[in-house]
Amino acid sequence: MTRGNRVVRLCLSLWMFAVVVGCNENKPEAAARPAANVDVIKVALRDVPVVFEYVGQTQSSQQVEVRSRVNGFLEKRVYQEGTLVHQGDVMFVMDRKPFEAQLDAAKAELAQQKARLQTAQANLNRVRPLVAKNALSQKDLDDSVGQEQAAAAAVEGARANVITASLNLGYTTIVAPVTGLSSFAKKQDGSYLDATNSLLTYVAKLDPMWINFSLSENEMLDLRTQTQNGTLKLPPVGKLEAVIVLADGSIYPQRGHISFTDASLSSETGTYLIRADMPNPTGALRPGQFVRIKLLGAQRASAVAVPQSAVQQGPRGAYVWTVDKDNKAQQRAVETGEWNGNAWVIKSGLHAGDQVVIDNTLRLMPGVPVKANLVATPPATVNLGAADGGAGGAAQAGAAGASGAAAANANAQAGAQAGAQAKAGANGAQAAAASGTPDVLGEHTALYFATGSASLDAQSADALAGVARRLVDEPGVRVVISGYTDSSGSQAANARLAKARAETVRAALVVAGVKTERIEMRKPAQIVASDPPEKSRRVDVTFSPAAGG
Repeated sequence: MTRGNRVVRLCLSLWMFAVVVGCNENKPEAAARPAANVDVIKVALRDVPVVFEYVGQTQSSQQVEVRSRVNGFLEKRVYQEGTLVHQGDVMFVMDRKPFEAQLDAAKAELAQQKARLQTAQANLNRVRPLVAKNALSQKDLDDSVGQEQAAAAAVEGARANVITASLNLGYTTIVAPVTGLSSFAKKQDGSYLDATNSLLTYVAKLDPMWINFSLSENEMLDLRTQTQNGTLKLPPVGKLEAVIVLADGSIYPQRGHISFTDASLSSETGTYLIRADMPNPTGALRPGQFVRIKLLGAQRASAVAVPQSAVQQGPRGAYVWTVDKDNKAQQRAVETGEWNGNAWVIKSGLHAGDQVVIDNTLRLMPGVPVKANLVATPPATVNLGAADGGAGGAAQAGAAGASGAAAANANAQAGAQAGAQAKAGANGAQAAAASGTPDVLGEHTALYFATGSASLDAQSADALAGVARRLVDEPGVRVVISGYTDSSGSQAANARLAKARAETVRAALVVAGVKTERIEMRKPAQIVASDPPEKSRRVDVTFSPAAGG
């Protein structure tokens, strides 16, 4: 290559470089990123409705024992077990013949005493004029008067015996004392009834139905503090409206009101018992059901509340997007409180006048310009859906509500509880088994029931609350529920009782928000001679993480 060619090529290269540089210098700048269009609300202090939720248990407002009032043989059961009976309906009939005979004898005695009275009166009528003529002494008159009065008293005694015999005869027909749901007959036809075995059945009034639940001492003190400092507005107790959610998630159509609050703290459960009256005209509610009860009427006073769509969750917790004075998006960490309907109460992080983004948040980054469209703040509403609160709500129901189940089912086991607490330590598991208190051993929880009972007591309900909280916090965990049957007595009856206890535990977990597919029911296991007697009234709840969700 000649020197001239090299010079030509170098000049050509320099020319092309100059052209490229010139093109780059003449290229227009990239268009700036357009501002994101977002809807914002201006934070203002306002009153927000608050819904308190607990787990309760239904109870008949009037459960009456049906007993025989006289001794005798039971002749016939008239009513059909488990059906609705009305006040005055005949339920049992006893053998009437002995009482009819007693009534006839009492009537005969009355007739005899009446005859004696007539004789005494006739004798007195004859003696009185003779004494006036001094034909008879004053003593004869006094004797006649005494005989006539004694005969009159005997007539009254005989008449009372007739009334008693008539009542006893009427008591042989045993009627329903109230209108309600009947239980099974505890005595069969032909049984002899006396004062020691007079109980025949129960009749439970269904309308209205009581809903029992409870508040712990800490919860009560917290509500009192919030009310006194003005952050919470509570109506009078009787004005609190009660709505219940059934085990299948449906909302019961009727609404009730709080009718009773216990004035004293229960030494057995450490809670205050509260009761709501719930109309039950169709009998849809039955005694012993576990339900979730929601109380309406309270308000969070002067609260900062934003729509739920504005609150996001990040690695460091909850946050919202705000628009600053330069119309740029900023991320703001907040502390959230309770939420209901479409309003989420913000405890800290926001102030009145802040502009909070409520939609189109996916396009935002800190410092990005935004075009804010100010919209009206949606009014706070109340959401009564069974899924209100999601998993967090279910956990809260399981934790706070188990105390309600405990209060509803609490029985006389304070001594057992004290014994378990005294023995806690190295032999804690053995103490729990001996005293009948729940023992929680890692992946296993044992719940103890009273003899012959299928209702959760206070201690077992508290232990079950912990199980519910873990199941809500760990979606990949399942539980296996199994009871035990006593080796003595009727095997069939023991198996039925063990199954009923296991179903009670399952129902309580379902009400607390645990899905049924995460609960496995197993057949009751038979205890052996080496097992402690308490094992026969126990239900085991075992976690099985390997089973998956």
